[in-house]
Amino acid sequence: MNVKKEGILLEKREFEFENAGVLNPAIQKDGDSVHIFYRAVSKGNHSTLGYARLDGPLHVAERWDIPFMAPELDFETQGIEDARIVKLDDLYYMSYTGYDGINARGALATSKDLKKFKRLGTIVPPITYSKFVHWAEKNGKVNENYYRNHKFYYQEADPDKVIMLWDKNVVFFPRRINGNLVFLHRIRPGIQIVKVKSLDELTKEFWKAYFPDFHNHIVMDPVYKHESDYIGSGCPPIETKDGWVLIYHGVESTEKGLVYSACAALLDLNDPSIELSRLSKPLFSPEYMWERRGEVNNVVFPTGTALFGDRLFIYYGAADERIACVSVRLSELTQELLKNIQQ
Repeated sequence: MNVKKEGILLEKREFEFENAGVLNPAIQKDGDSVHIFYRAVSKGNHSTLGYARLDGPLHVAERWDIPFMAPELDFETQGIEDARIVKLDDLYYMSYTGYDGINARGALATSKDLKKFKRLGTIVPPITYSKFVHWAEKNGKVNENYYRNHKFYYQEADPDKVIMLWDKNVVFFPRRINGNLVFLHRIRPGIQIVKVKSLDELTKEFWKAYFPDFHNHIVMDPVYKHESDYIGSGCPPIETKDGWVLIYHGVESTEKGLVYSACAALLDLNDPSIELSRLSKPLFSPEYMWERRGEVNNVVFPTGTALFGDRLFIYYGAADERIACVSVRLSELTQELLKNIQQ
């Protein structure tokens, strides 16, 4: 399988809203155009969404000099981060992470035209880490690695600071499955799934019932060395006749710090909570200097794709400072995943 690095697409500019970095774009293909809603970071780590449009998969035809979407709500005061987008039920669903300087939580905005988005607020559990542990331990079956984050949540420097459960990387499937809205989310170290008829179901009572059965909602946990620290949803799943192709990120602790790689898995078409296969090696990893040196070193972070014929273009943040692209034949990637089908 040949994965071709197409190179850098977008670099940071001197405009105040993106003078520290551009990264992790949401991608929506419309005909031969590709809309890009990217994370734009200003100095001081404040994030907005920038906008650009490509003609074809790689040619930048338009790019705004002002933010497309800026923080407005309490939970996003310091940043709108790492958006993903799908078209679903005649609406565009843009999931993103809202950051208030303390908490990072998955949120949602919807649009009919990709121009004006209605913010629906956070859609992840509105609970503390201790509440998560309390509910998840009720049946005593959760992987102990889910409890290794306590030092993050209970920081000795500021023990009175209330940190909510960090739940990021919310990624919707691009159609209903068995009548349900389905999305992936990430409580470290694995990837979990939610299925609901309506977003109105996502109440505190829903999560109180969800977590005692938490082990059954885990789609994937880290398995291989390159993803041994944690994994997280990347691009919206791609539907094929063989299953949903999921491009995700894997993180490994090394002597040079954390290394983020792009990975691939295949989920069951009718029940995507079932993992059919995953690649035993990264799909691609930091290789060039512009992927290995930046605001955060050694990062490739895939967040969106566009399919032109059989060629899948995967857009990603490189070293948390610039946006780049790789391409691969989708049929070849699917065949490679099918070789690893779990018996």
